Amino acid sequence: MMRHLISAADLTRDDAVLILDTAEEMARVADRPIKKLPALRGRTICNLFFEDSTRTRISFEAAEKRLSADVINFAAKGSSVSKGESLKDTAQTLEAMGVDAVVIRHGASGAPYRLATSGWIDAPVINAGDGTHQHPTQALLDAFTMRRRLVGRDAGIGKGLDGKRVTIVGDVLHSRVARSNVDLLHTLGAEVTLVAPPTLVPVGVESWPCEVSYDLDSTLTKSDAVMMLRVQRERMNAAFFPTEREYSRRYGLDGDRMAKMPDHAIVMHPGPMVRGMEITAEVADSERCTVIEQVANGVHTRMAVLYLLLGGNEPAVTHTRTEGN
Repeated sequence: MMRHLISAADLTRDDAVLILDTAEEMARVADRPIKKLPALRGRTICNLFFEDSTRTRISFEAAEKRLSADVINFAAKGSSVSKGESLKDTAQTLEAMGVDAVVIRHGASGAPYRLATSGWIDAPVINAGDGTHQHPTQALLDAFTMRRRLVGRDAGIGKGLDGKRVTIVGDVLHSRVARSNVDLLHTLGAEVTLVAPPTLVPVGVESWPCEVSYDLDSTLTKSDAVMMLRVQRERMNAAFFPTEREYSRRYGLDGDRMAKMPDHAIVMHPGPMVRGMEITAEVADSERCTVIEQVANGVHTRMAVLYLLLGGNEPAVTHTRTEGN
């Protein structure tokens, strides 16, 4: 494993499969009466969140505590950042306190990379989402969810997502989840199609390892997984589509559209969902929707990432490898 996790594009296929396999081991721990491992006992991890977050922050905190790490939660609101303190000064403060790893979410694309390469702090850096750039652990938990559902919990061990067809729908332009998933799913062998209004497709998307379509209905019949993206109003500074009703009519997933999908196909969403716009309540509450599974799998996957960056490359739970392998 590498020292930092900044982008899903940095992961090799072997790296990604190792993380997914380790996450499967971590998931088995969750079935035990006591859901803790001593793997990171004595290590201190700081969750450095400059942007609001619920799922990701709590998920990382749960993962860290299940690995017995000491956790520091830092929120920009109410801290010296609101007084004008720079990222450099914040990082050097954490370095002086002796933190062993930093999980960072930041509104500026590239901030985690800057933190990891600046020399301000000598600790692994994990990107928990930076601007519209990357969110690698979200892509990993999505891939873990797909592999479990489409390949099988045990059958998927050691495997990627070769030949699986994944459709990502919605606000691709502002979505770090879409970028991360395109990178990782391509690495794992899946075929990805982006579906969005022309105004919400990024410039330069033709260089991405995926197809682009503007017609949702034509892609549903051949999709193994359909991932709906939230329309990110907070990042929009212009009218990217006429009305919410028009967007929902053309790019929303309802029961009729879900019925066109193959019987085995799943519906995914990184959350939070805007019910009635990108996804209807009927779809969100159906058995084919994996949103709650994704939340649970996020803890397992982030445990795997933290363990591999801070603990080592040997399996965390079942020690089946011999020395030197």
